[in-house]
Amino acid sequence: MPAPSYVGGIRVHGGHIGQSWARGASLEQAHLAPALETLTTGLVKMPLLQPETPVERRPIDSDGHYYEPYDAFTRHIEAKYRSRAVNVRVSARDGLGRLYYGDQKAGLIRVVQCDYTGAPGSRAGAFLGIHDDEDPGGWSQPEMISAHDFPAMMHRANRLALLDDQGLDGTLLFPSLGVSVEHELHDDTDVLYANLRSFNRWLEEDWGFAADGRLFAAPMISLVDVEQAVAETERVLAAGARLLHLRLGPIYGESAADPGRDRFWGLVQEADVPVSFHVSDAGYHELWGAQWGELPRPPLQHQSPFNNYLAGTSAQDTFANLILNNLFERFPRLKVLSIENGASWVKPLMKRLDKVAFMTRGQAGVGGPVAGRPSETFQRNFYVCPFFEEDPVELAEAIGYDHVLFGSDWPHPEGLEQPLNFADKLVDRADPVETARVMRGNIAGLIRVDA
Repeated sequence: MPAPSYVGGIRVHGGHIGQSWARGASLEQAHLAPALETLTTGLVKMPLLQPETPVERRPIDSDGHYYEPYDAFTRHIEAKYRSRAVNVRVSARDGLGRLYYGDQKAGLIRVVQCDYTGAPGSRAGAFLGIHDDEDPGGWSQPEMISAHDFPAMMHRANRLALLDDQGLDGTLLFPSLGVSVEHELHDDTDVLYANLRSFNRWLEEDWGFAADGRLFAAPMISLVDVEQAVAETERVLAAGARLLHLRLGPIYGESAADPGRDRFWGLVQEADVPVSFHVSDAGYHELWGAQWGELPRPPLQHQSPFNNYLAGTSAQDTFANLILNNLFERFPRLKVLSIENGASWVKPLMKRLDKVAFMTRGQAGVGGPVAGRPSETFQRNFYVCPFFEEDPVELAEAIGYDHVLFGSDWPHPEGLEQPLNFADKLVDRADPVETARVMRGNIAGLIRVDA
């Protein structure tokens, strides 16, 4: 098998790489042929999705990722916190990096993904049910790779080149292992923020917050300490950040919508940058799982069915808390992105929130009595990126096409191998203008690029 055109050799762990992205096929050859054929069929009046479309009119992926190198948290860590930095130690047994918090082994993510991970899209079929009879291993990955062999997963210049091959103008970029860090470090605020500051400096240095106007990396902000949150937010906004990333879940005994955090929310509203809640470690395994007799810190690949279920409820709980505590009455221009949390819960949540608000009229949470209809608040202030296997048209019927986002989760194994295949469920069901909004226009407006 020939090596990818933009990489060195391929190292495969326990599987076979057969994807077109790994073969280095060009846009005119196999690389995007299936996606582009699907997208252009019946959409000849829609230049956004044509292969020859100028870069600045192509889709923008709202859910892209990188794999962090060993020094993502240590490169810029302040000297006094070096012994408590998030770090990687290579195992003599298998040569793979293990994640540590200071001297403590990580709970959720143990082997770092840059060393050992599933190939892009290698688990996507399982979510569509097509491998039910041929996948007795469940979540085990059939095709394992080292991200070091694919620089587009770890380096800016290579990713920019890959965007062209994928038919994309740009992508938002979120952490892979980084989304687990805040919960692991929350009991020592200064150590937590030292690691986040170091990570954000690495992110700015290696990826840029708006590199070439095409790569939009989201710096991580924690609301555990308001003063430090505001200081780091001011710093990354001054450095050009177009969006922020917050962790899902409660703030360890408090709500993110507590008026004591209004200084942060006021800063975000004034800057007119969206806040993204990407799927993350919300601490539910310890908060709720342990109360049901589950392991409090199960590794990602070995969660019980119920622990996995609990983790999937954190987005709707978080958004319900923000709405019912009147955050958007105080800051009506806030824009919240829900990324990689799916969308099947949206319609039931909106219905339930309206019922709760009706049943508790006259009662007040930390932000005062609920103002208006919560479902309308959700429709106004939230933007949702559904899983690729879900129905974006059904989601649009609930919140409007203007609030639906395209996201591939590339290069994660549970995402799409070819990002543009996301539009398969829009073809012949949404008109070209609506499809263009989902695939580009909505996120382009939110991050302030030409829609």
